Amino acid sequence: MIYPENFENKVGFDRIRELIEATCMSPLGKSKAGSISFMNSYNDVLREISKTFEFQQIINFEEGFPSDHYYDVTIGLNKIRIVGSFPDVHEVFDLKRSLETIRAILNFFKNKEANKYPELILYSCSVKTFPFVLDSIDRIIDRNGEIKDNASMKLKDIRSDLQSKTSSVSKRLQAILKQAQTDGIVEKDISVAIRNGRGVIPVSAYDKRKITGLVHDQSASGKTVYIEPSEIVELNNDIIELEYEERREIVRILTTLADEIRPYIDELVLSNDFLGEIDLIRAKALFGIQLGSIKPILVQNPYLSWKKAIHPLLHLSFIKTPGRKVVPLDIQLNDDDRILLISGPNAGGKSVCLKTVGLLQYMLQCGLTIPVGEGSETGIFRNIFIDIGDEQSIDNDLSTYSSHLINMKHFIKSASDETLIMIDEFGTGTEPLLGGAIAEAILGELNSRKVYGVITTHYTNLKHFASLTSGIINGAMAFDNHLMQPLFQLYIGRPGSSFAFEIARKIGLPEGILNEASKKAGVENINFDRNLKDIARDKRYWEKKRQTIRDREKKLEELIQDYEKELSGNKSLRKEIISKAKDEAHVILRDSNKMIENTIRQIKEAQAEKGKTKDVRQQFEEFKNTVSMDIPYETTAIDAKIKKLKEKGKIIRSIKTYEQKVIINKPLEPLKKGDPVRMKDTLVAGEIIEIRENIVLVGFGNATLRMPIDKVERLTRNEFRNQKLASQNNTVLNHDLTEKRINFKPDIDVRGMRGEEALALVQSFIDDAIIVQYRNLRILHGKGTGILRLLIRQYLATLNIVKLYRDEHVEFGGAGITVIELDI
Repeated sequence: MIYPENFENKVGFDRIRELIEATCMSPLGKSKAGSISFMNSYNDVLREISKTFEFQQIINFEEGFPSDHYYDVTIGLNKIRIVGSFPDVHEVFDLKRSLETIRAILNFFKNKEANKYPELILYSCSVKTFPFVLDSIDRIIDRNGEIKDNASMKLKDIRSDLQSKTSSVSKRLQAILKQAQTDGIVEKDISVAIRNGRGVIPVSAYDKRKITGLVHDQSASGKTVYIEPSEIVELNNDIIELEYEERREIVRILTTLADEIRPYIDELVLSNDFLGEIDLIRAKALFGIQLGSIKPILVQNPYLSWKKAIHPLLHLSFIKTPGRKVVPLDIQLNDDDRILLISGPNAGGKSVCLKTVGLLQYMLQCGLTIPVGEGSETGIFRNIFIDIGDEQSIDNDLSTYSSHLINMKHFIKSASDETLIMIDEFGTGTEPLLGGAIAEAILGELNSRKVYGVITTHYTNLKHFASLTSGIINGAMAFDNHLMQPLFQLYIGRPGSSFAFEIARKIGLPEGILNEASKKAGVENINFDRNLKDIARDKRYWEKKRQTIRDREKKLEELIQDYEKELSGNKSLRKEIISKAKDEAHVILRDSNKMIENTIRQIKEAQAEKGKTKDVRQQFEEFKNTVSMDIPYETTAIDAKIKKLKEKGKIIRSIKTYEQKVIINKPLEPLKKGDPVRMKDTLVAGEIIEIRENIVLVGFGNATLRMPIDKVERLTRNEFRNQKLASQNNTVLNHDLTEKRINFKPDIDVRGMRGEEALALVQSFIDDAIIVQYRNLRILHGKGTGILRLLIRQYLATLNIVKLYRDEHVEFGGAGITVIELDI
């Protein structure tokens, strides 16, 4: 039940109905928009709102939905129910196009999955397309909506005769006109005219008797008459007879068609009704898209939980005004807080809030989607009552307050726990003390009936009553008492102040009057109102603080994302630079190998003659310097240094090997026990003690190390002896090894160091770890700008002995510490 009768006018649904009607494409759709009605069945509402929302999805995401030729053919179909009647040609053409549109719509849904648009697909399943009717119409109507010449043999013959006689009349008229022009009866620029459907020749009134025929018309001045020559009168009469005969044959054809489709009229009307319903659903969907409406979560019991709800008409109005935007409302009515009592200043948005609830709930139960936020929920109400505006009537001897009381009488009589009520300015219209008392009693009765509702008021006693009564909750419309302007924000859980004194003071009412009014209002009322204002002020302050924190957190997240993107870009750039450096290093290495081979060849040819060897080595040193200068800077200083040392070591070893008359091209024998070797990474020399598969045990003085066989390289006896002598001269090795094992720490701190200083310390740290055979290491470099971390990891990437390196766990330092595992 909806109360009162002009409910739609009060909440503004009449304007929404007009907007939907204007969007419909057919008269049938418009008439259906005019008959949109309130539904209080959960299943009916769910079905209709689902159709609307599914069509919104079609408009947003699909292409090719039929949107042409939506006609209302009901009048034409009902006309031919009488035997012997026939439709007009345009009515048949409209029926044809309507049936084609229906067929296209059904084909659209036929090709979709059943769960994509379930309600629309289910609705279209029972609709028929009537191919027999379409075929019957196609036999007599062409694509332009005209009766075909071959609709019957008789019509074909009639039209053939018509065409022949019309052509004869035209030719004969032209001949007569040309002869009249030759005789000077008619001017040269005169042409044949049509009067009363017959061809005539315009002749001057002075020469009208020079052409024999019938006068059909004359000009306004009387100077020109229009004559049909006698010799074509009979031809024209024949044409008229043929036209009458053509018309009779067309009527016969249409009558036959009516007889053929008459048995299907009821089903054709239902199919056309489907087309009108689709037109209405489409219009509702377009309106929903314009508002940004959604299909909220529907529940069967009365309930409201709306997020960011907006008033549709206010939203459409503000769209036309740049810079203005509707403030959304969060509204909740549930079993614990069924009635929301809103207070606050005048023009603060109380009535808009009330109308928003009434209008949106009514729209929903009329099958329209509503402009609320995602996650909103709503139930179904059996009754919606509203008391708003001035209903005083001179004819019925009703005052404003009397009309309100009549509405309250109806509310109390008809309200139930499935009723949604809306009362604006509750209790006003009479003496405040008495009116407030009556309003409080009525509110208590409505609450006892467990109704749901939104009520606006200025009465303090009602605010107190709501605070002390379960089932009723206070709400306040926010007001900025510094700028003296409403904020149109709804805060639920506390009453609002009317800001009467502040508004009066802003208007300019004398301060003496305000002071006197304060005394008359009483200290308790003034203090109560002041406390409400203080609460409102503090709430706004903390809301702003909270919003500021949210904004800063959002900016911080954006900065973090920007830094992560920049770091990702740096990693990609590093890979690109390293790849480029490797390519260039490959070229340098190739040239170096050529130089080595050439140097060896020249020494061999000179049979190691000292002078020649010296010259060759001098040339080689110059080339070596050139190589070191060509190393790309982008690989970083440490990468360049490592590459330079490796190339230098390879070159020098190759030359020395040859000078010691070791033929480098001779295939090397496999390593065996007792062979002198050197660690590739640290260049420390020792002798093989034992070999097991790919693992060797190497003795270095008093120390022994176990390592992969590919981590050592063969030495000649002379090289081993020289390196051993150097080690004996430097007695630190044997003495320090034991001490290193005791004092070695598996982590170092390089924070605050420069890049070269840190890399030197890391290099020494790795060497010591290899000597003492310590596998797991940690380097504390800090996070900072990340440069130190990048340099260290670039260096680690060049060491074959390093099995892996990674960030420490977050709880132990994260990206500020690099964890290393050595392959030893």
